[in-house]
Amino acid sequence: MTQVKFSLCVYCGSRPGTDPAFAQAAAEVGHWIAKNGGQLVYGGGRGGLMGVVADATLRAGGRVVGVIPTSLVERELAHRGCTELHIVETMHERKRLMAERADAFLALPGGIGTFEELFEVWTWRQLGYHDKPIGILNCRGYYQGLLDFLNASVQHGFLNEAQQNLVVSAETALDLLPILCRSVPSHIAPPLNLI
Repeated sequence: MTQVKFSLCVYCGSRPGTDPAFAQAAAEVGHWIAKNGGQLVYGGGRGGLMGVVADATLRAGGRVVGVIPTSLVERELAHRGCTELHIVETMHERKRLMAERADAFLALPGGIGTFEELFEVWTWRQLGYHDKPIGILNCRGYYQGLLDFLNASVQHGFLNEAQQNLVVSAETALDLLPILCRSVPSHIAPPLNLI
């Protein structure tokens, strides 16, 4: 078995969204993870962008770790093809295990669950609970309103630039993923040769 070089936790929608570019971006992320010797850690669903990123990782020969609460196994249609599928009792357990298994975090387009997960790991980072990099894939400008709002938060003094800079963003997976994964501290994962 090939050694996993890094684990990327991807937060994304259990729905596909209205723009086919979102699914294309999710597939690019999964393919890139596998081709660079990484492992996907995600919410364990087979629907929406969650299923797309998992299937793309698996098709490209990568490992997939899914984590899903019992209450969502049927609702989010647990992906039984994961390399590892962890069924846990609560959302808190889900998020904890995903964070523990990750070397870096990435938010793709998604809804309220994606937003909550992104802001939680960002809060944990600024409080010093971890030093893992965090990225936002601003595919087709999906997150532009949020990024503009964050800039306004800095201007109004509720967020400082150092906190804002804990999250990196880009419009394409191929621009963002190398930056994100090369930022993984060496005590978490060795320096990476990415393609």
